[in-house]
Amino acid sequence: MEDVVLVVGVGACEDAPVEEVLGLVRDTVREAGLSEGAVAELATVDVKGAEPGIVGAAARLGVPVVTYTAAELSDVTVPNPTARSRAAVGTPSVAEAAALRGGGELLVPKRKSAPAGRPAMATCAVAARPRVAAAPFDLRHHGDAEVRDDGADLTDLAVNVRSDTPPVWLKEIVAASLDDLAAYPDGRAAREAVAARHGLAPDRVLLTAGAAEAFVLLARALKARHPYVVHPQFTEPEAALRDAGHEVGRVLLREEDGFRLDPAAVPEEADLVVVGNPTNPTSVLHPAASIAQLARPGRTLVVDEAFMDAVPGEREALAGRTDVPGLVILRSLTKTWGLAGLRIGYVLAAPDTIAALAQAQPLWPVSTPALVAARACVGPRAVAEAGHAAHRVASDRAHLLAGLAELAPAGVRAVGPAEGPFLLVRVPGAAGVRERLRGRGFAVRRGDTFPGLGPDWIRLAVRDRETSTAFLAALGEVLGHDALPAQGHRPHRSAADAPHPPARAPRDVRRAQGRAGGGRG
Repeated sequence: MEDVVLVVGVGACEDAPVEEVLGLVRDTVREAGLSEGAVAELATVDVKGAEPGIVGAAARLGVPVVTYTAAELSDVTVPNPTARSRAAVGTPSVAEAAALRGGGELLVPKRKSAPAGRPAMATCAVAARPRVAAAPFDLRHHGDAEVRDDGADLTDLAVNVRSDTPPVWLKEIVAASLDDLAAYPDGRAAREAVAARHGLAPDRVLLTAGAAEAFVLLARALKARHPYVVHPQFTEPEAALRDAGHEVGRVLLREEDGFRLDPAAVPEEADLVVVGNPTNPTSVLHPAASIAQLARPGRTLVVDEAFMDAVPGEREALAGRTDVPGLVILRSLTKTWGLAGLRIGYVLAAPDTIAALAQAQPLWPVSTPALVAARACVGPRAVAEAGHAAHRVASDRAHLLAGLAELAPAGVRAVGPAEGPFLLVRVPGAAGVRERLRGRGFAVRRGDTFPGLGPDWIRLAVRDRETSTAFLAALGEVLGHDALPAQGHRPHRSAADAPHPPARAPRDVRRAQGRAGGGRG
């Protein structure tokens, strides 16, 4: 069965418990001698696609919910049709028809759950479908992989580190700290500076070697039984949880909803929830109130705010809040300040959580230069500079979005409204497009390694207008689209210049930002 995947068609009554749906699916797969790991999706009729029992079961299994209209399912020939099902939802069998709608062979006909003392609330059927040759989600793939190893001189749109950073004044401060390398690092001053930046007591702050270390500490130190990660988002949280032995559930946000968070989609059983804001790679900024709705007694709510300082005014930030139970905020100083190679970030949480994480850290986890940089980057001057940079990014993002909109006839579509220093873009045949863009000197981030995304997605870092203009011209040429970006987005070229490749970005922008730091996904 290695050459097939399993599609489980599911039907469920309103308010069917997650445990009943999940138990039925797992028992059916196991009793048929099949592997739960081969389950690729749960399929159902569209009117059942938001049922908490189905959504929760899919999250526990780490697979998407695929929905079809009743009209689509009514055309599928099934072995066990019922008039009751047709009357209720317009198809003779939700479970069997949904399992077979994408093709394949029915392995297990419709089965009902068997709860004690009451009627069944769930049905399922299992079909085998030929496995499409595609790699599984590579949770360890990061943007820096797009700009290294082959020696190509590429304009870097793959790594979400602000170009032209770190600034000269920050380099000078870090360089001056080298005189103190003989002494062991002392993080007290930096910790107090971070606390002051967010109006917190120092015992609510933990300094880390980048936000990535914080994810590892959370996975190892917190005793979560049912952790869930909201996807698509930065994959390192799930990778860290899995490395620590956790069975991780996924909550997959949907393209048709603009990848916006629905707090009700997170199962009640979740005792640890991880969500990004603004989310990498979708660039969606979720309302702080929506995220706060996820808080529960006994639940740890981890909010990755690594890119929040790139949002003008840091609106929707939860950093500094102490009224949200179980709240853990992660911040990074590597993106805005170009410090991916130095590794510096921090955690904001209740004192007992900070103490538990610190207990899992090695001694002196953050170097002296990183501590000095942290102290500088949270000071008033740096906060003001970051605010100005956020407004520049917003303007540059609008320019890039306008150019992408002109390529809509070629199937290009950016997710919006976007609020981060990057864009998630759907491009038909993205794998081939990425390679042809490399041939024209541009590296972009593949999107298919993010759970919840498919092969037609790329992520673009927002750069200055000159760089974006050159990129838009290259993308238009790669797509072979007649309606190339308008003159406002296309570099001027004379007739003599026409056969040559599009204009390249300045050398200081082309360098691979963040190569040493993992590239933030």
